[in-house]
Amino acid sequence: MAKTYDAIVVGARCAGSPIGMLLARKGYRVLIIDRASFPSDTMSTHVVQPLAVDALSRWGLLDTLVATGCPPIGTYAYDFGPFRLQGAPGTKAAPVAYCARRTVLDKILVDAASEAGAEVRERFNVDQVVTDGDRVVGIEGYSEDGQLISERAHVVIGADGRNSVVAEAVRPERYNEKPPLLAPYYAYWSGLPMRGRFDTYIRPNRGFAAAETHDGLTMVVGGWPYTEFGANRGDIEGNFLRIFDLAPEFGERLRQAKREARFLGAPTPNFFRKPYGPGWALVGDAGYLKDPITAQGILDAFRDAERCAIALDQFFSAGRSFEEAMADYQRDRDVKVTAMYEFTCQLATLAPPPPEMQQLFAAIDGNQAAMDGFAKVNAGTMSPEEFFLPKNVASMMRG
Repeated sequence: MAKTYDAIVVGARCAGSPIGMLLARKGYRVLIIDRASFPSDTMSTHVVQPLAVDALSRWGLLDTLVATGCPPIGTYAYDFGPFRLQGAPGTKAAPVAYCARRTVLDKILVDAASEAGAEVRERFNVDQVVTDGDRVVGIEGYSEDGQLISERAHVVIGADGRNSVVAEAVRPERYNEKPPLLAPYYAYWSGLPMRGRFDTYIRPNRGFAAAETHDGLTMVVGGWPYTEFGANRGDIEGNFLRIFDLAPEFGERLRQAKREARFLGAPTPNFFRKPYGPGWALVGDAGYLKDPITAQGILDAFRDAERCAIALDQFFSAGRSFEEAMADYQRDRDVKVTAMYEFTCQLATLAPPPPEMQQLFAAIDGNQAAMDGFAKVNAGTMSPEEFFLPKNVASMMRG
């Protein structure tokens, strides 16, 4: 007879392991499953934004990440051609970001979930989400040795990314959808030190960024509008390298460095999914996805994990109805991320900033407090709504 868990989490990366860890720390019986084994890689922006670093600190995991030798990033710099802005992306409590390889970060999170008491099963492929009427009650799938296994839970949590098998099974409402806007690709270079900076270069219809990661490598990501995806996909390397003709100084540094890996990347659709229903919940990219240009995915996953864990705890132990607790989770998520979602989708078009925005950028060039604010917006530390309030813009324009 199948066991009954409080929660089964499908997906063990940046959303799944944290929610499994947080629920296990509260004493709930949790099973986390993933088709991968760890450590292993996955396509990712890598950036652990300052508020995500703060979450790692709250969870007692920051020292573990720091001990891996990942270089801290204390400055975000933006080169628009005519002007350059650079500022501090974090807060007093969390002043820096990290650009962490997922082979390292995900292993830290998986181990923390296991140490908290969650049962972790790697190399497990979910075959189907099991329902009883309209309610999700468990999963069936195959273990590494090919054994068909059925498990039951009060809640099945989809933390398995944009192509979530949980979301595919329950078919939640999608809303605020936008098509793919950008075709991004990245690779790693050695011999390209960034000295604690995350540098971004914006040019008409092109953009790229660079930040140091583990093992003495620098991740360089660049791209073009999705309208060029088909035309450029036959020569990704050539089209990628031609971007650096638009920033000759950085291009020369890149030519002196050595590429150490193949290019990875894929266009990303933009959407919200309703993140809960009878017996199921979604966290991270499974529930809400946007273009990676602002590198918010890890922060969003951590935030969802904390909020969803709180909602489920209220349902399991505090007497709140599942519908009431999870409706709050959805509402809180959407309120928190909608402004960044719209800001990100606008950036992902790679369209030149409108004249009024160019005037603002020119005005804040050299104004450190304003440049810090712009860096915080891009890091997700400050809401775009707050930064672009008319009274704040007027103050920055006055200098």
